[in-house]
Amino acid sequence: MFGGFGVTELLIVLAIVLLIFGPKRLKNIGSDLGNAIKGFRKAVTDEEAEAAAAAKAQGDPNVIEGEVASQASQKEDSQQQSANQQSRV
Repeated sequence: MFGGFGVTELLIVLAIVLLIFGPKRLKNIGSDLGNAIKGFRKAVTDEEAEAAAAAKAQGDPNVIEGEVASQASQKEDSQQQSANQQSRV
């Protein structure tokens, strides 16, 4: 089941842990573990939110660096074309 451990072996380990720590301390360990997992998840989501906010502040996060350069050159080309058309008139 779990890496070669069966149900019987897991029950034996659980019984030994229960004898060593006792039910009250196991409850505290469980709640501490739950709080640690909750804190970890909150930290991860906060970090993702900060990263998204930073990316939004910098500009379009979906634009690849090479595309930025090509978009800039396209803008320059269109400006030159419009300037050429205005000079012809």
